[in-house]
Amino acid sequence: MSDQAPVLEFRNINVHYGPVHVLKDMNLSINAGELVCLLGGNASGKTTTLKTILGMVQPSSGDVIIDGDVVTGEKIAGIVSRGVTMVPENRRLFKRMTVKENLEIGAYLRTDRDSLDAEMEHIFEMFPRVKERLNQKAGTLSGGEQQMVAVGRALMAKPKVLLMDEPSMGLAPVLVQQNFDIIERINGEGVTVFMVEQNANMALSIADRGYVLLTGRIVLDDTAPNLLANEDLRKAYLGEVD
Repeated sequence: MSDQAPVLEFRNINVHYGPVHVLKDMNLSINAGELVCLLGGNASGKTTTLKTILGMVQPSSGDVIIDGDVVTGEKIAGIVSRGVTMVPENRRLFKRMTVKENLEIGAYLRTDRDSLDAEMEHIFEMFPRVKERLNQKAGTLSGGEQQMVAVGRALMAKPKVLLMDEPSMGLAPVLVQQNFDIIERINGEGVTVFMVEQNANMALSIADRGYVLLTGRIVLDDTAPNLLANEDLRKAYLGEVD
């Protein structure tokens, strides 16, 4: 990995929403094949980080780099065509469309149409419930089922880098572990994963590395085991107090 450019990189990224300075001199890098989490409280800038990667938000200064290419200023479609896609917070499915139609939307930029059926079958193997619900309106699914469809839709894009925004949000506790098992499996199949998550314990249990964001600044950057052992982090994000 050290001989290759990071698959994803921020160099001195600053983002403003009007007068509000949201991301401040942010630097991060993610290597191909890694599972990296971004931790932080509410309003720390986590979702803005993902939106900046995807081109939904443009930085006021600094560079977003994918596979060694500066992509700052590119539109969302251009970023997705480079192999980056996202499972958004709260799933954001098209609720009046069927599960199958939602999955097909994920592949709208792909040119290798002949391999879409195989991709769909792989998703069915990963999520048998999705196949059972294929002709159902997405809005009628449970929260856990909607999460499966949202992940499946992102995988239909055949991403090199999968961004995940709060994947455990709104899920019943019994489904959270299952969800993280799936994320770990996707990463094990060669997809680089960059995950924003408030459940720090669970995220770090499957991640290679992590960044901690505090009011728009990265204040910690270490391996997942070291972050789990970090006393300050445990007090701030893992619910442990003296």
